[in-house]
Amino acid sequence: MMKTLLFAETPASEFEAAQYDEAVGKPPASEAEAKLVTQQFAVGEKVLANLGKKKERRSKLIACLAVADILAIACSFLFASIVRFGYIDLSQLSNVLWAILPIYFAIALNNKAYQTSVLTDLWKNVSRSVVAFLMAASAMLLILFFFKSSSNFSRLMFGIGTVSAALSIIALRSLIFRFSKNYIGKTPYADLCIYDGVAIGPDRSEGAIEAVHFGLVADPSNAEAVNRLGHLASGMDHVIVHCPPEKRERWVFMLRALDVKSEIVVPELNSINALAIKRRNKSTSLLISAGQLRWDQKLVKRTFDILVSALALIVLSPLLLIIAILIRLDSKGSPLFFQPRIALGNRRFNIWKFRSMRIDMQDIAAGKLTERDDPRITRIGAFIRKTSIDELPQLVNVLKGDMSMVGPRPHAEKALAGRSLYWEVDSAYWHRHVVKPGITGLAQVRGHRGNTFHEDQLRARLRSDLEYVAKWSIFLDCRIVFMTFAVLFHKNAF
Repeated sequence: MMKTLLFAETPASEFEAAQYDEAVGKPPASEAEAKLVTQQFAVGEKVLANLGKKKERRSKLIACLAVADILAIACSFLFASIVRFGYIDLSQLSNVLWAILPIYFAIALNNKAYQTSVLTDLWKNVSRSVVAFLMAASAMLLILFFFKSSSNFSRLMFGIGTVSAALSIIALRSLIFRFSKNYIGKTPYADLCIYDGVAIGPDRSEGAIEAVHFGLVADPSNAEAVNRLGHLASGMDHVIVHCPPEKRERWVFMLRALDVKSEIVVPELNSINALAIKRRNKSTSLLISAGQLRWDQKLVKRTFDILVSALALIVLSPLLLIIAILIRLDSKGSPLFFQPRIALGNRRFNIWKFRSMRIDMQDIAAGKLTERDDPRITRIGAFIRKTSIDELPQLVNVLKGDMSMVGPRPHAEKALAGRSLYWEVDSAYWHRHVVKPGITGLAQVRGHRGNTFHEDQLRARLRSDLEYVAKWSIFLDCRIVFMTFAVLFHKNAF
């Protein structure tokens, strides 16, 4: 509303003409051109109105999450009380809620369970709140233990309520997340994208406007233009400017006067794929590679790998033995298959797999892609490939330190995407090897698995691999491990 009334004292037609005159240097040459300016300005006003609604709708959604959490916890312990006692024990119920809710919200706020980012990622939305609740429940149990109050407290009720509340939080937050996609649009952020002398592309963002239609000029000496920019930026989350190189310095000067996070788009740097911008000896540099993980991150990741792989080998040892026997009975030769793959630092290692091909038709170099009903694959081989069981011996690779549980999948040197070697398709392929390869990875849980018959299939995997490298955390590893169970059976696994 504020944006619409910003220049209300001036008649619309006079204002549009003044804007056009100031920005372009001349009034509309014809009635048709003036009509086009009016239409484009109206589109811009609609864009600003929609951006203004985003913050309001975002706040409502965050409030809904908080209310949903309260309802989930309260109703769950109410249900637990009925299950345990056959009626609602108001005394125990009120004691539990008065104790656990403040602890939960303190932890949830610290765990960023109510930040805007949870509206863009379902996993963040659910995991942050559930982790906060489980921590609150644990904290409450410790408090009861230290104050020796547990004898007056129903453990069964608390247990039922805790499990029920965690499941209820997941269900309600998932529903709100699904609703938010239609309610708030593509993104919950109010990002104003100003195009000055640069055409708006076909994939325009929700907040894209043209500077010329709002009288915005890259001129710090023009007080009116500076004032207009300040008013348009008010209430926005970000202001992003697209402009030619010759205007960037002036736009930078103007953006630095705003009380909003501001950016300048520099498409010339796209090919460099910089991770960040740094300052070195008063000069600007681009961070090209983050290198390996820090020593503490390596320690956490390696500990996770050892614990999970060792436990999995113990639990799955009967299955591994049965599969090895079946392979040996199905066709002659060793049940195991060893193949050189590219790993950390672009160095080679021998990967362990269950043999799925006939011993006389094995392709150690992986020069030929596997096809459906491939005659090289044995009967047992077809089954273990379809179910991903052939990958289980790689748990030994993880235990040895050649691989990790999670990471970019290791490839053979002669693997092809279409008719090209992987690094010929995109030279950034080598950048995925700054971390250990994994049994599973971000690309795999997103459905990018199987053979690469087309170059685009490799590019999709590479984007996910590089994203994993840039965003690694132990929580991301845990998330990928759990998500892997949903993609064990895949149409591209053959």
